[in-house]
Amino acid sequence: MKLGVICDGISRDLPHAVDVMDEFDLEYAELQFVGDTEVGDHSPAEIRQIDRLLRDRGKPVSCLSRHIFAGMDAQNRPGDALHTKHMDALKRVIEMAHVVGSPLVRIMTQRKEQILWGKNGAEKWNVAHGAWDSMAPMIAPAVDLARAEGVTLVVETGNGTMVNSNYTARRLIDELDARDALKVLWDPGNNCWCHERAFPEGYAEVKDGYLGHIHIKDVLVDTPRATLEVRRMGDGQLGPLFGDIAEALRTDGYDGVVSFESVYHPGNGDFEAGFRECIGEFKRLYG
Repeated sequence: MKLGVICDGISRDLPHAVDVMDEFDLEYAELQFVGDTEVGDHSPAEIRQIDRLLRDRGKPVSCLSRHIFAGMDAQNRPGDALHTKHMDALKRVIEMAHVVGSPLVRIMTQRKEQILWGKNGAEKWNVAHGAWDSMAPMIAPAVDLARAEGVTLVVETGNGTMVNSNYTARRLIDELDARDALKVLWDPGNNCWCHERAFPEGYAEVKDGYLGHIHIKDVLVDTPRATLEVRRMGDGQLGPLFGDIAEALRTDGYDGVVSFESVYHPGNGDFEAGFRECIGEFKRLYG
């Protein structure tokens, strides 16, 4: 497996983040925010500067991760003002991907409706009718654009988004017949919120040609109390499963990037300190 990090989890100062990557022998840079600017909003000159820095330091870009389609809901439609805004942003991110050599561009999905399917009465009284069916038509133009531009999209299993499990991610890809251009960005920490067990159930959904990229962090969720706690790597509810996930990825020949998502801090707001507490365990498991 190839190891990397979402750089702004260390610091939005990219040169400093790269210094820390070198310190811990992490090769692949995933970009989300550089400086105070989200990918897709940098100027051509800034993009060239980012590209030179990463190439000079030997850091290939694994993925450009903008929050495309996040914040939309089931009332939005293809071509409306908000959808057009997100599609325009996606075009800019793809342009940046060509410059920095990123093979992957992340997308998200619209805000989550809790009950999408039902039976024995729930289909009448509880389902958010039409919510799921509204999504694929909004994602389809992005898939078409990715095919035309020669990049692969990865849809993140996100907290609070319609695709928040590997099951729903795979279902979306199948409905779009898009395995050639759309893969799953598996974030098992996010999947904890919807109680999809990462291994073996979650992994089984995506192992056969659906998995494109991975984010790793550890969490503890308390859904009834609407509380999420990020934990030091190995100390959360994924701790007992990380080893099994890593072994399965090796056995099945996963050759993509595993990005450490440094969103833990030890109670003081210092995310770089949190990174330093976690990265050894991450490398032990996935290196």
